[in-house]
Amino acid sequence: MQLPAPRGPLTGLLFERLARPPHAFDLPPELAGEPAVEDEDLQLALFVCYELHYQGFDEVDDGWEWNPSLLGARQALERRFEDGLAEIVPRPPLTPSEPRPPLAAPMHMRRALAELVAAADDGPSLAAFLERKADLGQFREFVAHRSIYHLKEGDPHTWAIPRLRGRAKAALVEIQADEYGGGRLERMHSELFRATMRMLDLDDSYGAHLDRVPAITLAIGNAMSLFGLHRRRRGALLGHLAAFEMTSSLPNRRYGRGLRRLGGDAAACRFYDEHVQADAVHEQIAAHDMCGGFAAASPALAEDVLYGAACALTLDRLFADHVLGSWRRGTTSLREAGLAVGGR
Repeated sequence: MQLPAPRGPLTGLLFERLARPPHAFDLPPELAGEPAVEDEDLQLALFVCYELHYQGFDEVDDGWEWNPSLLGARQALERRFEDGLAEIVPRPPLTPSEPRPPLAAPMHMRRALAELVAAADDGPSLAAFLERKADLGQFREFVAHRSIYHLKEGDPHTWAIPRLRGRAKAALVEIQADEYGGGRLERMHSELFRATMRMLDLDDSYGAHLDRVPAITLAIGNAMSLFGLHRRRRGALLGHLAAFEMTSSLPNRRYGRGLRRLGGDAAACRFYDEHVQADAVHEQIAAHDMCGGFAAASPALAEDVLYGAACALTLDRLFADHVLGSWRRGTTSLREAGLAVGGR
């Protein structure tokens, strides 16, 4: 993957540094723009910093991954992002309907997560639009957005495995084993998504659509990496994954129906069909065994679990608002109208 085009003074300066051998540098503290989740410059800078812990970039020396100057700069960017999340995602109470039950009991954590998910389900349904109304171009745009995460599906949450013990760890490993296809390449969810992209004549190479996705799409991925790369955020990472799994099965059923309506074959729809079945099971494991087990072992971090779930739900709603709002106005939801097609 190549470094993307800069989106402002922050990424312009950062990318110029990253194109050189690792060295000491400082980012000017005044490089601050609009609200964090909407800030194209900030979100792209964070995404690139995080990507050095995943697949990296062809022209960036691997030595940058743990360079102290870059980590210091990333910390400043993360502080802005965390503050921005705190502004739009109030920390939820331990449970919306009861006076602070002991969340050390897994059933209480599961109930609290379920009520959080139910309370968030009040916005326009992107899944319903894709099922019934979207044209092929709109479905292709949606897939391009989602490729930023789905082509590395599972990776951000896997950071939590060595940071857990006991029941929570076993539950997370069970979920992640399915994400990686049980060790079979052709069943890995990232590979299934590539088949969907190829059917839509989209370039399925890793990061091919990075230049085209807006800040909110990057913020969704950045939240996972923020929680995953910091041990202190492990509770939030588990809550994020639980919300992800608990809100996945029905939308994926609708995505599959929408793609079939537009001519998608069994291979193209398999990614969505797989999630209908797998995530119906995963949501129970994630809420009760993983998050409930974690809260029982680390009760002081129970509220972090709910906060991570709330972040996932809020960012997903903002993403849906952006995409549907763009389509209602008759414009693209991407930063550019064009899409990289297969083979390029």
